Amino acid sequence: MKVLLTSAGLETEEIKEYFMDMIGKDMPTVKALFIPTAAVNAGAIEVLPKCMNDLLKCGIRDENIRVFDLHAGMEIKELQQYDVVYLCGGDTYYLLERIRATGFHTSLKEYIEADGAVIGVSAGSLIFSNNLPGNLGLVDTKLDVHCAEGDAAGKIAYPLKENVRLTNTRALAVRNFPDGLEIIGSIG
Repeated sequence: MKVLLTSAGLETEEIKEYFMDMIGKDMPTVKALFIPTAAVNAGAIEVLPKCMNDLLKCGIRDENIRVFDLHAGMEIKELQQYDVVYLCGGDTYYLLERIRATGFHTSLKEYIEADGAVIGVSAGSLIFSNNLPGNLGLVDTKLDVHCAEGDAAGKIAYPLKENVRLTNTRALAVRNFPDGLEIIGSIG
């Protein structure tokens, strides 16, 4: 399992390096599926270039990034052609509704279980937590993002506490569940 749940994407060098190590491939060869579906308001749309730049600054080639807006589902066989799925922020309810309505949740869960890499940003992270009914159930806790003060970096014991708080410079790394849970990133 290779999932990185963030508030603001690859905001720090430490989170970026963790992401690149998690992918475990030569970055110019990495194929990414970029999902901007949650960006339905002006603020979220404004951040989309920064999100795309997260992938580009790691060395992923522009021609290896496919923008996919969840107007249809994607079968697991097609999804497995990608090394990483990047879920952008915005409207969490809308993103989760589209994932469920298209059946993408089934493929995405299978992809994650088969060691596919996922990075969530804000709403793209919250869909995996207990914040909403019908969530994707990856982490059994409420997740708070964009916090002024978040939880300390380090390994997290399971079962998880009631909620995990992330600043924009921290991320929740989910690897080898439940033993591989940790908060990474810097204080500020």
